[in-house]
Amino acid sequence: MPLGRLLAQAGRLVSRLTEAVLASATLTVDQWRVLDLLADRAGHSMSEIAGAVVVPGPTLTKIVDRLVDAALVYRLVDDRDRRRVLVFISDDGRALHQRLEPSVAEVEAQALGVLGTHGPLMLELLTRLAEDMPRALEPRP
Repeated sequence: MPLGRLLAQAGRLVSRLTEAVLASATLTVDQWRVLDLLADRAGHSMSEIAGAVVVPGPTLTKIVDRLVDAALVYRLVDDRDRRRVLVFISDDGRALHQRLEPSVAEVEAQALGVLGTHGPLMLELLTRLAEDMPRALEPRP
């Protein structure tokens, strides 16, 4: 089976299980991914978030708008570059993340558990694919 199809199927299955965990908080998987990224408390630009969550800019704007409306995140102008806006997790967002994270981690552990001792290797390989592939696709001089 082609790699793209396999990755999509596995991603959909894990997303479906994750959605069930997030339903009680009325969060989508994409909203969760944004909250999870912002849980590092560093503050991230919209372009950083879009790259990490893998959604187009306009979609990310809607996701962040909904999270702002729910008081789970907030935006601030970057002190170093006034043209950039950074997004931060709020105290409410952090509390929700802390409450949901163990259940989401359990879903991921169950998915990797299907692979037995190969689970850590799968994570390593997927990380390498996600990090190295964009560089491999860059045009060469």
